[in-house]
Amino acid sequence: MSGVWGKQIEYSIFGESHGEALGIVISGLPVGIKLDLDFIRKEMKRRAPGSSDLVTPRKEEDAFEILSGYFEEHTTGAPLCAIIRNKNTRSSDYNNLRYAMRPGHADYSGRVKYKGFNDFRGSGHFSGRITAPLVFAGAIAKQILASKGIKIVSHVLSIHNIKDTAFDLANFEESLVKKLSSLAFPVIDESIAEDMKQAIRTAKDNKNSVGGVVECAILNMPAGIGDPFFDSIESTLAHLLFSVPAVKGVEFGKGFEISSLTGIEANDPYAIVDGEIRTTSNNNGGIIGGISNGMPIVFKCAIKPTASIGLEQDTIDIVNMKNTKLTVEGRHDPCIVPRVLPVIEAAAAIGILDSYLTSNK
Repeated sequence: MSGVWGKQIEYSIFGESHGEALGIVISGLPVGIKLDLDFIRKEMKRRAPGSSDLVTPRKEEDAFEILSGYFEEHTTGAPLCAIIRNKNTRSSDYNNLRYAMRPGHADYSGRVKYKGFNDFRGSGHFSGRITAPLVFAGAIAKQILASKGIKIVSHVLSIHNIKDTAFDLANFEESLVKKLSSLAFPVIDESIAEDMKQAIRTAKDNKNSVGGVVECAILNMPAGIGDPFFDSIESTLAHLLFSVPAVKGVEFGKGFEISSLTGIEANDPYAIVDGEIRTTSNNNGGIIGGISNGMPIVFKCAIKPTASIGLEQDTIDIVNMKNTKLTVEGRHDPCIVPRVLPVIEAAAAIGILDSYLTSNK
């Protein structure tokens, strides 16, 4: 499985949803980085299940254990290995998945690729639970970026057809960053939050699910980071973001909307503001030619509705090769969006750190 990524820092992720533990090995971390473990715990808690009636009732603390590469509060230079033990599993909920292929899941494609030997319980290595070690690694990357003044913030832009106010692409107030970082359900327009939550509860009551959009910004990014073509910032971020289960679309700046603009509308004019080079708009999302231009890097991720739903669906019996019906058992999120925010931020942090270190070798 392609569970290894990175150039300057290499990340190797492992584990299955109902296995003994999940984990990650991080090789190449700079020596002597002081890690704030409380910050990492806070990030893990943002993603952890069982936190409210809006998410899966599966209770997992997502407590991490660092096995190597960390000593007396600092990185040692050795590969840093951390695990997160699975504790609250109900594998019997997945017995019927030996033959019934769930719509929207990787049951069929995974079975074909791994010849039926893959662990199907809780989706195994395909599960969104595998994002827990990703958030751990992202929390470390965030701390390194923060030491360079780079911040990452996100919010729920939409749930189903209910939309929040979008970021002002060119201007970010510090007060907004602090506000979003403090909210359990981060939205810019707090008056819309309850409508979003109710849409999730309604889907849950109907044994259904809904999706949404996450908008994320990388702030204080210096100009000149990234490489054209294969290692552009867009390429690097998209590679990681599409690795997150449930992400089905990524767009930067105005994204697809930019295609309906004229050149004079789409271009971002340069200006000297308080002695610094800026652009007066940010339709291109802080990236030109695959390289940062000093403006906020802003992107959106489309998150599909959770594939596991309680409604009866058409599927196939892969063993007996016949059509059948399936009602998915188990504990599942009616909407993954609230828990995916720290995952999106983690992927962004990992990607941006790699680009930053590559450009500053």
